[in-house]
Amino acid sequence: MIESPVGCTIDYTRQGKQVGHLSLQKITNTAGWASTFVQLAQIANGDGPTVLVLAGNHGDEYEGQVAALRLLQELEPGQVSGRVIVIPVLSKAAAKANTRNWPSGANFNRSFPGRPDGPPNEQLADYLTRVLFPMADVVIDMHSGGRSAWFIPCSHMHVVEDPAQRRAMLEGMEAWNSDWHYLYIDVNGSGLLPVEAENQGKLVITTELGGGGRVPAPVHQLAWSGLTNVLRHVGVLEGEVQTRASLGLPPAVILDGRNPANIVVSPEDGLFEALLEPGEPVSVGQPVGRLWFVDTPTRPPLELEAPLGGHVAVTKAIPVVEQGDCVFVLGQPLDRSELL
Repeated sequence: MIESPVGCTIDYTRQGKQVGHLSLQKITNTAGWASTFVQLAQIANGDGPTVLVLAGNHGDEYEGQVAALRLLQELEPGQVSGRVIVIPVLSKAAAKANTRNWPSGANFNRSFPGRPDGPPNEQLADYLTRVLFPMADVVIDMHSGGRSAWFIPCSHMHVVEDPAQRRAMLEGMEAWNSDWHYLYIDVNGSGLLPVEAENQGKLVITTELGGGGRVPAPVHQLAWSGLTNVLRHVGVLEGEVQTRASLGLPPAVILDGRNPANIVVSPEDGLFEALLEPGEPVSVGQPVGRLWFVDTPTRPPLELEAPLGGHVAVTKAIPVVEQGDCVFVLGQPLDRSELL
């Protein structure tokens, strides 16, 4: 196997706090030999699990990036039993450009397992696959709907086949203490970061923390409180683990989004008007949104109906839609016992 071309300025075997970077080779019009830096930190102290905290998988999903940057600054070795490795912005150029994908057009979350001799996104994916995931016991990958969608703020998970791994992931998902949780499936291709970590047997915890181009203060608070509580839950961070009961909150709602019929796309170009908000209940055939037509303003709007009952989980945040764009996503309430 070809050795990874990705460089790293920190020593994973050292105790204490280190802040450094990964380096991806590049050639530009202003430099024949250059590197792209991906910042990371390690906070290590004694024995305990290794937790890999990742954000900015997609560039325009900032909720997790802010929480991970705060963790990098505030977490000190004395608070840790084990090791926390933080990469706050995986897709830095995309984050700076406020785009989902890399400038090359690559979707980093479809780059796994990656290749050491591939383009930069695949080189970075290969480094995570062959270097960082094998070190980790827990992988946290924070997402949101980005600019294009508003996803009800939640932690979520794949329903993996292994019962012990599934139970651990369910309990980790619940430790975020969000009002909602979501069970999702892979759509639009393979190569997802969480799937690669799951295939290596890791406890994988993921989120969808809103989106729509703005991060409300309560979402920032949920990103931080959920992340730190999960770190306590897995035993790497000092402090008492909080539960929804201990916080005086009712049980969270788990929405099952595994039926592909839950994902509704626009049949035509137009302007999308949401009629329901994420979290609201919906019945079969109920209009969730309407499509208006710029070029034919006298044409009545087209109602887009729910193919299934349940709750709205996602709505399109940008009114302008092209044919085939996802305009809303549904989910059906599920009792946690059904996952066990």
